[in-house]
Amino acid sequence: MKSILLLEDGFCLEGESFGYAGINCGEVVFNTSMAGYQEILTDPSYKGQMVAMTYPLIGNYGVNEVDVESRRVWVEGFIVKEKSEIASSWRASKSLDQYLKENKVVAIEGVDTRALTRHLREKGAMKGVIAAGEPDQGQLKNTLTKAPSIIGIDLAKEVSCDKIYDWKEDLGIRRLQEVQKSRYTVAVIDCGVKYSILRNLAERFHAVTVVPYNTPLKDILKLKPDGIVFSNGPGDPEAVIDVIETAKETIAKLKNKELKTAIMGICLGHQILGIAFGGKSQKLKFGHHGGNHPVKDLETGRVDITSQNHNFIIPPETIPEEGMYQTHLNLYDKTSEGSAHKKLPVFSVQYHPESGPGPFDARYIFGKFVDLIKKL
Repeated sequence: MKSILLLEDGFCLEGESFGYAGINCGEVVFNTSMAGYQEILTDPSYKGQMVAMTYPLIGNYGVNEVDVESRRVWVEGFIVKEKSEIASSWRASKSLDQYLKENKVVAIEGVDTRALTRHLREKGAMKGVIAAGEPDQGQLKNTLTKAPSIIGIDLAKEVSCDKIYDWKEDLGIRRLQEVQKSRYTVAVIDCGVKYSILRNLAERFHAVTVVPYNTPLKDILKLKPDGIVFSNGPGDPEAVIDVIETAKETIAKLKNKELKTAIMGICLGHQILGIAFGGKSQKLKFGHHGGNHPVKDLETGRVDITSQNHNFIIPPETIPEEGMYQTHLNLYDKTSEGSAHKKLPVFSVQYHPESGPGPFDARYIFGKFVDLIKKL
């Protein structure tokens, strides 16, 4: 069946429909990972977005029951150059096409993803619509005009869990080497947390408890956590008011020495902590999405190749807090990739140290979190 991809500026590509035969809108971004499409599809941080894969052949190893990063698929649409007709892996339980159909995700193949990527790099990420069949482009333009932007919308509430639960699964076959599990406990504020983050935490912590994004700090502290993680998640950090208020309250208690808990933020969590310290968010032109971003640790000079998925950043110069300083730098565009506080037990990273998909270079960050707790 024919299908088209139409962007809000009129850029249009024709291709073939696969997955769910329907119509859907979202912000169109591109991801430069060569593999890991199942992890990308199930990453809650992609809520509200359509993902175009720059690698030309997608689906060759199928889909399995293990490589998921959340309870469901979150992308609004999927765009590939070529969908593999063969799903060849002993772990595969179904094809990518079947998986998308079951999860009602519209997808398009046979389009020039290189041209699309170049267009988004030049013009910036923008709203788009994928429509199966032969729809009227005038109606699609009207649909795009009415579609909401991700700016100003609290998407964390749509992807967060609805009740407190304990996470038990560790890295298992994903483990590179044995690490010593600490006696500490950690609470994770779920703004759209990936399972790989929870697996890495379970590898190093005695207990990992996940709480909904809007859980009051007083209820989190009843769990008596040694550490609190502000997780990754989708969209505009300025709109996640509940979590920002929790971060501000936590910081105030740390400053008043009413709390003896270490704090770590990842991706959206990094942005939320930056805002809580007085910073302002900035939307990137086309975001960082992929598994090949070099990030430099400014304290050690170490360079890690990292997995990334964000459209917003917190420029360090917007943060008035004197105790805050920049710890990491993106070597592609010199944007901030991490920060820490000189006196408070608080640090955060903009990139994804857990991988899933992507390289494992930055997994040591979870050990750094344990070390910070030991110093309390």
